[in-house]
Amino acid sequence: MRMMFLAATMLATATTMASAQTAPPPPAATPVAATPVVTYIHAGQLLARPGERPRGQSTIIVRDGRIAEVRDGFAQPEAGAELVDLRSQYVLPGLIDMHVHFYSSGYPLQERLEGTTRDLEDQFVGAMSAARKTLDAGFTTVRDLGGEPRGVRALRDAIARGEVVGPTIVNAGRMVSVTAGHGDANGLRRELAHVEREASPELCNGADDCRRATREQIFTGAEVIKFAASGGVGSNIAGGLEAQMTYDEMKAIVDTAHAFGRKATAHAHGKSGIDTALRAGVDSIEHGSYIDDETIALFRKTGAYLVPTMHAFESVIRQGRAGERPAASAAKAEQVATVVKESHRRAFASGINIAFGTDSGVGPHGTNGLEFGYMTAVGMEPARALRVATVDAAKLLGREDRIGTIEPGKDADIIAVAGDPLADIARMNDVGFVMRRGVVHKLGGERRAGTAN
Repeated sequence: MRMMFLAATMLATATTMASAQTAPPPPAATPVAATPVVTYIHAGQLLARPGERPRGQSTIIVRDGRIAEVRDGFAQPEAGAELVDLRSQYVLPGLIDMHVHFYSSGYPLQERLEGTTRDLEDQFVGAMSAARKTLDAGFTTVRDLGGEPRGVRALRDAIARGEVVGPTIVNAGRMVSVTAGHGDANGLRRELAHVEREASPELCNGADDCRRATREQIFTGAEVIKFAASGGVGSNIAGGLEAQMTYDEMKAIVDTAHAFGRKATAHAHGKSGIDTALRAGVDSIEHGSYIDDETIALFRKTGAYLVPTMHAFESVIRQGRAGERPAASAAKAEQVATVVKESHRRAFASGINIAFGTDSGVGPHGTNGLEFGYMTAVGMEPARALRVATVDAAKLLGREDRIGTIEPGKDADIIAVAGDPLADIARMNDVGFVMRRGVVHKLGGERRAGTAN
């Protein structure tokens, strides 16, 4: 019976193929030109390039996700175009946060309590929510500097396809770390630590092993490489905040990242960690708690950027004092609190390259704009604060041809606030309009229907 069935199936298939070969081809479909999506934005004040003077009343014309024109005054929309009325608003480029963690919530005590009950699927849903909150806050591009590698990659790609709401993501996978370093499974009991380390190809010891660990992150889709040059405030180990990697290990990571066309950034608090990473050729330093004149000279010599993440320092200190962090973490937070503001004040005054970053995920997502207030409180002018979150961050990403300013040819990443943020930087905590790549996600302070997930 089986042979008879197979023979009948083959005969039917052959008959179908023969019919297909002799039948006339179907008529060719007439191509239909896609109707371009056009939006006119009337801006009361337009800060097209932060760091320069506003343009005043302007019209931004967006076609198919790109900025096509910027005109003076309020131009009459063409037929079929959507008009977005922001004549009472201050319009700026979409903001860029160079340091977030979408797989962390910003509530460490809750994460510790729920950690044994949450699967990767649960964590992915949490990452989706964090991405949406970040976009709501006006941040249209982010660097995710540490999370579940394949999950962040999947989120990045789903956002790029328009299937999920969130900012453009430049992802790092996991942070490369040495054994017992800031990225190891410190503070866990032996059974949990064993399981955690089994799935930790980012751990390395020695230059050759650190090259391998870097390639592992690139293999999982990392677009930037992050490594733990020094100890960390958030890790549950009293190992201090100075350098934990050798120069050779850091150099191997940086050179491997560059060989694969990636930039490298270093988590670094203590001076020895910062200085060694700079000498190894790193592109940026995250945190930078201990900065002196020698360190400033190294920043100038290399052209590297500092990403201050002052939001994270404020969050960790608050959490430690509330008993939400382990004793080792809380102690390091207090240690850093005595020096970090002066270090950042020195760095800002020196004129070295700065890029905006919050370390959101240490603190709650969607509150990224608080960083502007923290930076200006230690001497950064509001105009420069806006520039480091747009123009300068885009340069560090290597995407200044696509984002960071409102100019023809660039992605239509555009936000608006009520009132002048140059006069009151706190305006950046209440972004009422958000457009990413030509799609309006938020208007009048409310998410647009169909864009919430």
